[in-house]
Amino acid sequence: MKIKLLAVCALALASMSCGGSNSDEPKKPGTTPAQKEYELWWSDEFDVDGAPNEQYWNFENGFARNHEEQWYQKENASIKDGILTIECRKERKPNPWYQAGSSDWKKQRQYIDYTSTSMTTCNKKHFTFGRLEVRAKIPTAGGAWPAIWLLGYGYDWPSCGEIDVMEYYRGMILANTCHGNNTPWQGVWNSMSKPLKYFTDSDPEWVNKFHVWRMDWDAKAIRIYIDDKLIQAVNLTTTINGTIGQSTNPFHRDQYVLLNLALGGDNGGTIDNNAFPMKYEIDYVRIYKEKPAQQ
Repeated sequence: MKIKLLAVCALALASMSCGGSNSDEPKKPGTTPAQKEYELWWSDEFDVDGAPNEQYWNFENGFARNHEEQWYQKENASIKDGILTIECRKERKPNPWYQAGSSDWKKQRQYIDYTSTSMTTCNKKHFTFGRLEVRAKIPTAGGAWPAIWLLGYGYDWPSCGEIDVMEYYRGMILANTCHGNNTPWQGVWNSMSKPLKYFTDSDPEWVNKFHVWRMDWDAKAIRIYIDDKLIQAVNLTTTINGTIGQSTNPFHRDQYVLLNLALGGDNGGTIDNNAFPMKYEIDYVRIYKEKPAQQ
């Protein structure tokens, strides 16, 4: 998710913040580096019907980023039969932030036309290095912009670091990382995108199924997989921040998880108003850490 953030991460998420490959990376999708042994560190299996567990999740409120169309509210996320559903709805109501004549895009809109949910583990569950797995079924209708991503702490975006394990918009599936340089709000991107057709050519029912997005992250690299197929590998010797981020490596620091369904805005594309409600379904979120070496 390409974002502009003005402060470091805080629990007051209404104005939330914080948030390639080279020769030593795998040459072919599906190849793997030396195998590691992992053990489960934390998960949410979404096995209790009702609202998501607020011991784990925060909820953004309002218009957030990227000139998107949706107003975020926690009411659009619910759990039933072991599945978390984030629902994007077409519903019109007054924008409580509205200010006539404002130059702020969040305040210019007199009305909210769409609602959705963005959930984050900021200040609740965060980690450095390990494996993240999310099993999900994503909406692909016009305007849909679902994501599984991570942000760091301590610096404004992008020097806090961003990992996009999954983004979908305009018929493309993406996996990216972003770090900072010497210019405020300007990111250095390591990006991968594949057309949805790449997946549906081999399985016409791909969009109607759950898939596992996985990130394996250690001090050397971030590797992102879909259904065990490697689609992105980023060498972390290349991800050093500029002066704003004090030449630190944001991917050697804690990151937290975000799940959201955005709509339209800078990247989401033309909205299909016949596709509502749009549903982003998540079966589980699991974080593993590498097992200690045997003595």
